[in-house]
Amino acid sequence: MSAPRPAHRWLCLATLSVGISLIMVDGTIVNVALPTVITDLRITATEAEWVNAGYMLVFAALLLPAGRLGDVLGHRRLFGLGVVTFVVASALAGLAQGGATLLGARLLQGVGAAMILPATLSTINTAFRGRDRAMAFGVWGAAIGGTVAIGPVLGGWLTDAYGWRWIFAVNVPLGLLVLAGTALWVPESRDRTAALRTGIVGTLSASAGFAALVLVLIEGQWYGWWTPTRPFEAGSFTWPFDAVSPIPPVAALGVLLIGVFVVATRRRRRRGEPVLLDVTLFAIPSFRIGNAAIAIVGLAEFGLVFVLPLYLQSALGLSPLHAGVIILALALGSLLAGPGAGPLTQRYGPRRVVLAGLLLETVAIAAIGVVMSPSGNLWPMALLLFGYGVGVGLASAQLSNMVLADVPVERSGQASGAQNTTRLFGSALGIAVLGTVLVSLLGADVDDRLRAMENLPPQTRETVSASVRDSLGATIPDLRYAPETAPAAAEAERALTRAARTVTFLTALFMLAGFLLSLRLPRDAGLRGHARKAPGGTLEKTAEH
Repeated sequence: MSAPRPAHRWLCLATLSVGISLIMVDGTIVNVALPTVITDLRITATEAEWVNAGYMLVFAALLLPAGRLGDVLGHRRLFGLGVVTFVVASALAGLAQGGATLLGARLLQGVGAAMILPATLSTINTAFRGRDRAMAFGVWGAAIGGTVAIGPVLGGWLTDAYGWRWIFAVNVPLGLLVLAGTALWVPESRDRTAALRTGIVGTLSASAGFAALVLVLIEGQWYGWWTPTRPFEAGSFTWPFDAVSPIPPVAALGVLLIGVFVVATRRRRRRGEPVLLDVTLFAIPSFRIGNAAIAIVGLAEFGLVFVLPLYLQSALGLSPLHAGVIILALALGSLLAGPGAGPLTQRYGPRRVVLAGLLLETVAIAAIGVVMSPSGNLWPMALLLFGYGVGVGLASAQLSNMVLADVPVERSGQASGAQNTTRLFGSALGIAVLGTVLVSLLGADVDDRLRAMENLPPQTRETVSASVRDSLGATIPDLRYAPETAPAAAEAERALTRAARTVTFLTALFMLAGFLLSLRLPRDAGLRGHARKAPGGTLEKTAEH
């Protein structure tokens, strides 16, 4: 691929970074606006939950096919098509007058996001070389790490100041700017020998299988991992069984579909036919080990972002906007460290920068658990979150750099799709595992504390306990203002703080596991440049601008 002119190269990176920021923000920006959406559109809590989860499900399901599509049609074309889809969907979401329209728009947003994410990573992977490569990946990683944390702040501010529709409407002008930048500065790359026909069985089974597994991880703690904890509804369908929740059957279906994908892929490869994901890429040590590390690190990073707002808002009583400002320290650390990772990578190598970042993240997370208390230590918390964000800026992007560095450039699309699927799956796993632990610890501790309150009526105790457990502490602020439940609210605050601390320490252990796994990354990964030859032979590469 012929590199764009130096000035255009950085304008290209800026365009891609804004594009990636749009789709990452929309993964978290909706959370704080859901109560207002429910009231305004008069939809049920279940419908609102699908508005939130539907985006991530479609996003996860289409990453692999989208990555392959970019190799065939061109990564710039795929990126532009994704931005157009995302902008149109955002406009429809902002104009929605009912739950069905809003859900449809969110699903369409997921389609656009699935096209945008692998296209950005593939373009950076092919357009940047030498010392610029590490800096480009640093900016890309900072855009992801920073905007995930900014989402709740931006969502709270827009909802309070202008209304929930603006969390979608703001994407339209920004998306149009991204389209203009794409036309002017983003170069094209694709593989002319790649075939779009990768097997309908493998493509559909992979998409449906990953969607099913992500659904299980996101919704398992709410609907019950085995026995039902609440009715499951999707449109006009209602789960008919009382003895078992829908989660185990959906999990079994997901595993079965992934198995079908693996078998179909192997058969097509034996016949010499094109496949959705070339499994020989996993023979590359940096790709194989790096993807496993990305899954574990994603588990820990998104787990922390899941726990912190609950602690800040429910245990400390901060508003969503004020809690978002504290978490904004994480975004600032990531945004500042990301570009700086480039010179550090040039001097010390990507492996050392990744290990330093992961170690900093591990220490910062453990220290955050130490300073958590019912009274709140906001300044130390903000400083530690800033340090954690610096670790994210150093580690996450350069880990992606190492994963793709030895992948043949003509297979960047499918490799990017695989990596992003791994990252998204790890994030969903983090929310599932750490969310389940939080629910279990919180429920048991609240029950024990309220039983010890002799003056609390049994009916009030049961009501408060169930309310705090089912809402993950979200009802604690309301309990504070009622005289009859204020003492119970104080105990619930202590229980939530204790549970959040335990989960934070567990998150630190997961991050430590990611650090230890990353020690196995090849020392020269990312230093040799791109492998020009694919495992199966040489493929033709084209470049357009």
